[in-house]
Amino acid sequence: MALSSPLLWLPLSAFAAATVLHILALTLFPKIGLLDYPERYGLKRHRLPYPTGLLAVCTFLLFFAILQTFVSDPPWTAQAIGLTGAVVLLAVVSFLDDRTPLPCWLRLLVQVIIALAIFLTGTRIYSLTNPLVLLTGHEVIHLDTLMIQSHLLRSPSLVGALFTVVWLGLTMNALNWADGVRGQVSTLSTIGFLTIGFLSLSARVNDPALALLAFVLASISAACILFDFPPAHVLLGDTGSMFFGLLLGVLTIYSGGKVATGFLVLGVPLIDSGIVVFRRLRKGTSPFRGSTGNEHLHHRLLKKGWSERQIVFLTAGLGTLFGTTALFLNTFEKFLSAVALFLIMLWLSLYSGRKGKAFF
Repeated sequence: MALSSPLLWLPLSAFAAATVLHILALTLFPKIGLLDYPERYGLKRHRLPYPTGLLAVCTFLLFFAILQTFVSDPPWTAQAIGLTGAVVLLAVVSFLDDRTPLPCWLRLLVQVIIALAIFLTGTRIYSLTNPLVLLTGHEVIHLDTLMIQSHLLRSPSLVGALFTVVWLGLTMNALNWADGVRGQVSTLSTIGFLTIGFLSLSARVNDPALALLAFVLASISAACILFDFPPAHVLLGDTGSMFFGLLLGVLTIYSGGKVATGFLVLGVPLIDSGIVVFRRLRKGTSPFRGSTGNEHLHHRLLKKGWSERQIVFLTAGLGTLFGTTALFLNTFEKFLSAVALFLIMLWLSLYSGRKGKAFF
C-alpha cells in the first residue's frame, strides 16, 4: 500500500490526533474539573480525567468531515448529515449523563430518536440472509415490508425501522454495559472496526470508502487503549462507550447488513447483557434499571479473582477469534459460531457464579 493512500495516512492521522488530545486532557481535564466520581461506587483511588470519550467523538467528527468533503462522492449526503447529527446528540446527552446521571427513560428515548433519525436519513437494511434456510426454505428475510408511502422519506418500512432501533439500541447499550472494566470498550471497538474494515475490502462487500471510515474509527479507539487500558489514566464514560457502540452498529448496516459479523465481534457483551436481562426478568426486577455492580460477567469475574487485564484479554480474544472467522464463513456457519459463542458465555456465566479462585 502506497504511503499516499488514504487507507494509510488518514487512519494514522486520526490515531495521532486522538493521542495528542488525550495527552492534553491529562493536564487540562483536572484543571477544569472534568474528573470521575470514584466515591459513588465506593472506590478509594484518585479521580481520573472523565469522560474522555468526548475526545474520540471530536476526533471522529473532524475526520468524518474531511472524508465527506474531500473523499466521498457525492459529499454530505442526507445519510452523512443524519449520522453527524445523531453522533452530536448522543454525545451531548451522554456527556450530561456522565456529569449528572439522567433518568433511564430519557436516555432510552434519546436512543430511539437517534436510531430513527439515522434510519430515516438513509441508513437502512432491506434484507437479511436467513441462517436457517435449510429449515425454512427462505434464503432472505425481508425487512422492507409495511411501507409508509412518503417521497420525502423514501417510503420507510416499519419493520426496517423497528429492526434498526433494536439493533442500534443493542450495540450502544452492550458496549456501555461492558464499560465496567477499563479498556474493554476501546479494545472491543478496535477489533470490531478492524473486522468491518477488512470485510469492506473483501470481494463480498468491496467498499473501500467504508473500509477507510472503519479504519479511521479503529485508529481512534486504538489511541484510547493507550490511556484507558488497565491501569487506566482516563475513563471513556458513557460518552465514549455509547459513541463506539453506535458507530459499530451503523457500520454493520453500511456494510450491507452484516449483522451476524457484528454480533460475533460484540458477542461477549451482547450475550452477557441478554443473560443479565433474563436473570432480572426471572427475579421480577426491571431489565432497564442500572447495574448493581455484581450482575455482568466482568463484575462476577472480578469477584472471582480475575484482574481487569485478564478480563479484557478474555473478551478481546473471543471477539478476535469469532470476528476473524466470520470473515470466511457463510451465513449458516456464522449461525453455528454464534451458538458456540453462546455456549461459551453460558459456561463462563456458570463458572463465574461458583465459589473458588480463577483458574488463571
